[in-house]
Amino acid sequence: MTTSTTRPAARPAVTHVPLSTAPLPALEPVLPPWPGVVEEVGGVSLNVRRTPGPDGTVAVYVHGLGGSSSNWTDLAALLAPTASGRAIDLPGFGFSEPAAGFDFSLDEHAEVVARYIEGLDAGPVHLVGNSMGGAIVLLVAAARPELVRTLTLISPAMPDRRPDPRRLSDPMMALAYLPVVGARVRRRLATATARERAAQVIKLCFYDLAKFPEQRLDELTEEHGARAALAWAAPAMARSTFGIFRRWTAVGEASLWSVAARVSIPTLVVWGLHDRVISVRRAPRTARLLRHARLLVLPRTGHVAQMERPNVVARAVLGLWEAAEKGTW
Repeated sequence: MTTSTTRPAARPAVTHVPLSTAPLPALEPVLPPWPGVVEEVGGVSLNVRRTPGPDGTVAVYVHGLGGSSSNWTDLAALLAPTASGRAIDLPGFGFSEPAAGFDFSLDEHAEVVARYIEGLDAGPVHLVGNSMGGAIVLLVAAARPELVRTLTLISPAMPDRRPDPRRLSDPMMALAYLPVVGARVRRRLATATARERAAQVIKLCFYDLAKFPEQRLDELTEEHGARAALAWAAPAMARSTFGIFRRWTAVGEASLWSVAARVSIPTLVVWGLHDRVISVRRAPRTARLLRHARLLVLPRTGHVAQMERPNVVARAVLGLWEAAEKGTW
């Protein structure tokens, strides 16, 4: 007697990422940021930059540490024919004032994002996060999978505890919270102009500085200058930084590696080969742990691939969306 067994279909190669061939809108040389408006949604108050798009398909974009909703201007424009966009400022970042008692942990940020998505009442969304935002949306996908249609992680802040001051926009920041010298270092850092701070961030996050237009530096300088007048901006940055470190030292089920292993949503992981903030060495493990993930590593790219390589990232994201819709991811 002959018997047969049915084997589950083999998982596609983790590095096989289908790139969409759908036509993309032509970007102007430099698009201005989408207008930001403070919205009360799901019981939370956030500054949101909306990108017009078709009804029924929503993409929510979550920025990284020290970033803001303006980090998604180009990618959201390229994806607008397929999904309407909601790029949010996390509490304490951009122009979202944190609620009283907000503790700036990754879990608290994730709870805010989940409540915002739930309040949209638009069904599951395409959720996209970069850096700290990548870790945050990973937590959302693990805790509230019913809210997430697909997940895109761009250089997510997976545990990377290398003691390397070159990973900071200003290496002096490594000394800012030490006893004795810390106060003096903080005073020195405070003397930097908004344009100097903006330029330091871009130098850290981009591989090719020529890809960052002067107009974008002007926009970022204006944003940094405006935030300097907000009493909650600096504490939000410091406390969110500590929130990342606390999560990086967590063990067991609280570890971000354990969280990744619990996520079964179709996921695209994008990493810049020359990322100086979160090492690309974390990329293969991240993609392997996620149950339905594929990995795209981009050469000549730093920490913010959606800003430095928006066209190829858009094609990869659309490839995810199309494959997930067909059930072939």
